Amino acid sequence: MTVAVHLPLAEKVDWWVKMLQERLPGWTIEPMATVANPEDVHYAVVWRPRTGDMARFPNLKAIVSIGAGIDHVLADEQLPRGIPIIRTVGADLTQRMREYVALHVLRHHRDMPRQLRAQAERDWHAIVVPVAPNRTVGVMGLGNLGAAAAQTLSALGFSTRGWSKSPKTLSGVDTFTGTSEFDAFLSGCDILVNLLPLTSETEGILNAGLFARLPTGACVINCARGPHLVDDDLLAALESGQIKQATLDVFHQEPLPADHPFWGHPAITVTPHVASQIDPLTGAGLIAGNLKTFDETGTCADLAEAGRGY
Repeated sequence: MTVAVHLPLAEKVDWWVKMLQERLPGWTIEPMATVANPEDVHYAVVWRPRTGDMARFPNLKAIVSIGAGIDHVLADEQLPRGIPIIRTVGADLTQRMREYVALHVLRHHRDMPRQLRAQAERDWHAIVVPVAPNRTVGVMGLGNLGAAAAQTLSALGFSTRGWSKSPKTLSGVDTFTGTSEFDAFLSGCDILVNLLPLTSETEGILNAGLFARLPTGACVINCARGPHLVDDDLLAALESGQIKQATLDVFHQEPLPADHPFWGHPAITVTPHVASQIDPLTGAGLIAGNLKTFDETGTCADLAEAGRGY
């Protein structure tokens, strides 16, 4: 079996090729850019493939996303129809997201950006905040990652609520469902975490209208996808004081351009898409296992169709 690997950074491609080859002896693993015989390729392991990449391979059996999301694959307007897409999910990715969400919710809860400014000014400024049970945190999207994040926040003591398209029940989390309950969900969120999948329904959901429905001075964390956010609407909401602070891990263009106003904004924390970043050591094991299972059975537990709801 031949597997073609593509990531935007060439040095990462070599890393993944090496790790996959060690776990798939007898298979041919090569960078997509150097594939000499496209008809030999049976599987593609990709992150942000280029338009037309998949159409090069007439015998493609499945595409593997190096991550839980598949929107970067579906963005290819020339994507061949009917090719199964396998997500890469696992306990490590879930744990990383739990850590990231807990870290940045606590940062906003304890107003660490303001505390750090006080330190820079040599100002002995004690900031008193409510205890966690008196702070409401909302999580949009209650799939695998969102549900885990919400329950982590609940365990930390926060008054936690979650919103999803279909009904969900989570211990310690007040759940809201569908458009009819969206306003009620937003109205109580002091800190809002976005973990929705990117779809035609959710693109641009973090916009002026949503910000206006949050309590004045709310904080926003986006660790799902960049196109969920309308950038200019966030900047305006920060300027008006409707939104106090924001943490952003994902962006319309990545890497974030050096001249983007998010970089220098005093109320925005920028992280380089690391909330649930997978490493080749862990990811290669997950991907190799899925490829072997799919090759033997024609299916696997992490097919995208198995869990795309939120």
